[in-house]
Amino acid sequence: MKILSCNSNRPLAEAISAYLALPLTKADVRRFSDMEVFVEIQENVRGEDVFVIQSTSYPANDNLMELLVTLDALKRGSARRITAVVPYYGYARQDRKSGPRTPISAKLVANLITVAGADRVLTLDLHAGQIQGFFDIPTDNLFAAPVFNLDIRKRFGDRQIVIVSPDVGGVIRARALARSLDADLAIIDKRRERAGVSEVMNIIGDVADRHCILVDDIVDSGGTLCNAAEALATAGGLSVSAYVSHGVLSGGAVARVSASPLTELVTTDSIRTTEAMRVAGNMRQITIAPLLGEAIRSIAQSRSVSRLFNYQNDEEP
Repeated sequence: MKILSCNSNRPLAEAISAYLALPLTKADVRRFSDMEVFVEIQENVRGEDVFVIQSTSYPANDNLMELLVTLDALKRGSARRITAVVPYYGYARQDRKSGPRTPISAKLVANLITVAGADRVLTLDLHAGQIQGFFDIPTDNLFAAPVFNLDIRKRFGDRQIVIVSPDVGGVIRARALARSLDADLAIIDKRRERAGVSEVMNIIGDVADRHCILVDDIVDSGGTLCNAAEALATAGGLSVSAYVSHGVLSGGAVARVSASPLTELVTTDSIRTTEAMRVAGNMRQITIAPLLGEAIRSIAQSRSVSRLFNYQNDEEP
């Protein structure tokens, strides 16, 4: 087994490498002067089981191209099996036709990854579960909920909490986490006037005198979470925290979250942290390296990966 990292999130790749006690494969992933991607694998990979770690986060197109070129290089290097480990799957929000003459880009990216040479895909908290069906190769979609569960138990102990879905679409995710924590569930009913702008309408459930924990898969502009936090604070919540799988945080999102009523925004390290996030007083990352490391080990040893979806969260994976 070999682990190879592209450039989008090398700290996560190094953490996975340390967890598995397996050094990263030497590779040169760089740009020509006109920004063309060039990849050279500097170790023999013939007959090897290779895992390529690359989130397709900002700059999404550059990082996606790095992944595709690396997959092609491994395929031409006669690797036995190539697994694309994509902690954050970019273009996932374009999972359906939103109007006439619009693309389904999540499907296009799935096709590109497959044609480039991937034999398998490992990812985390896809924006929509049906994206797994866009691939014609085995695809494992892990969940950050077990990692969140462990952190919430450590941070909140026996305090009264309520898990909150920031919209109706995230109810299944929030309900599963609430059930595992033996906590109540609340839902924010909001109306989205246009893309990137949301307005909180109602809160379904009892949040007064409780510590509210918002759960979502992606935070981009931060508008939905900040509006939800204001509504929960107004409704009598003792505190409002948020646990989000992927911290995209584009534009002025970090400043928006810093100025919001959110006590803390916790994201995984599926996307590399920025300096703005590091200095923000109410933002924190928790690692998914052990979770991905265990999944990689299970795939390499042909063992079940589904056990990682449901393990008891009072212990590390």
